[in-house]
Amino acid sequence: QVQLVESGGGFVQTGGSLKLTCAASRHTFNSYTMGWFRQAPGKEREFVAAITWTGGATNYAYSVKGRSTISRDNAKNTLYLQMSSLKSDDTAVYYCAGGRKDWPSGSHSDYDYWGQGTQVTVSS
Repeated sequence: QVQLVESGGGFVQTGGSLKLTCAASRHTFNSYTMGWFRQAPGKEREFVAAITWTGGATNYAYSVKGRSTISRDNAKNTLYLQMSSLKSDDTAVYYCAGGRKDWPSGSHSDYDYWGQGTQVTVSS
């Protein structure tokens, strides 16, 4: 079992930036592909970004590409998501997830472990 705890969410103004953090409970974190997903009220959970265990490959949803960066520090068992130029459409609960695929999958069914989520609210 891998426990994941997200942090860094909050209120941010339109056009602002935010960095989300996901702390993993086990050192085997560094063998998992990690992803960020989000869910807005009344909508399905959607893919945001993913990164392989080496950090050598990443994948981004079109909606965040170019204004988001996913990264990880395996020595610290930590995953990050830096987001900028935030829009109201980015308002959602953000979840980190861990899976055993060898590629940065955008499918939530490829992830076995999930955090509880952190709320991000973008408002003018």
